[in-house]
Amino acid sequence: MRGPAVFLLAAVASLFAAGPVTAQSASAGEGALFLLLPVGPKGVSVARAMTALEGPEAVWWNPAGLATLEHSMVSLTRSEEAITGEATALSGLLRSEKLGVLGLSYLLVDLGDEEIRDSEGNFLGQLSLRYHTGILSASTAVLGDLAVGLSLKVIQSRQACRGQCLDAGVTATTYAFDAGAQWRDLAGSGVTLGAALVHAGPSLQVINEEQADPLPTRVRLAASYDVLGRWVEVPDLAGLVTLEVEDRWSDLGDPAVYAATEVSAGANPSIALRAGYSWGADLQVDGAGVGVGVRYESFDLGISKSLASGGLAGQNEPIHFSLGFVFR
Repeated sequence: MRGPAVFLLAAVASLFAAGPVTAQSASAGEGALFLLLPVGPKGVSVARAMTALEGPEAVWWNPAGLATLEHSMVSLTRSEEAITGEATALSGLLRSEKLGVLGLSYLLVDLGDEEIRDSEGNFLGQLSLRYHTGILSASTAVLGDLAVGLSLKVIQSRQACRGQCLDAGVTATTYAFDAGAQWRDLAGSGVTLGAALVHAGPSLQVINEEQADPLPTRVRLAASYDVLGRWVEVPDLAGLVTLEVEDRWSDLGDPAVYAATEVSAGANPSIALRAGYSWGADLQVDGAGVGVGVRYESFDLGISKSLASGGLAGQNEPIHFSLGFVFR
């Protein structure tokens, strides 16, 4: 395990020490904003306060959170609409005693189709816009309770038109990195610290270099505390409280704040009740999220809903759900 651990730790350190990925300020505009939308019911229910939390959804938030997975699994996540479209995510996570956890994931954000008509209302064609993200992740534990993770992402924006179109289809592709760390049960205190740098990479160039948009690179810092596990001696009972801040890497000083709680009981079967609140999050108005997670034998089910209204997702926020299968 020493080889992969050293590689991951060095990668995390180099990305955090590299400085801002782009010199452009956030006011100049950012591309691939769909990367900021929450993925997975757990992330939605805790209002994005995921950087210090573990589990399969960590692939979308902080890859270091994958290190504690005990078994390989596959997971499908679905939301009925995101930016008035649909989002579907699929993850395959492989647990290796020598390498830690390796993952391969895919996210599709489908904004749907829009008809193109002339000034007289005659149908000319149909325009579609879809975003694709492929992710290769690796996570492992080093130095006891310290876990590190790294994800390589390939991001593609694809606009296609069928029929009589003035412009041909436009496809733009770039790549990005997520790097993170978690220090669990710090000095036996029950506190877990988390840090991550996400969506770091070259600008998304749709037409030419002058019209390229920087990626929405973010830095996240978080802490969670197991209140029940620390003070109540009941087996398989945990009550986490989490606080997280997130800021633009290229324009620090105006962070979003996320706070959440999760109460879980049982090992298998188990149930977890989650709730969170966010302030100042990009693409999301201030508001709460709620959700539940259930594990029964080899099945892992999650469902959540944001109670906030407005934003790019429309007046009514969608319901997010996931179904996972664990290979024991």
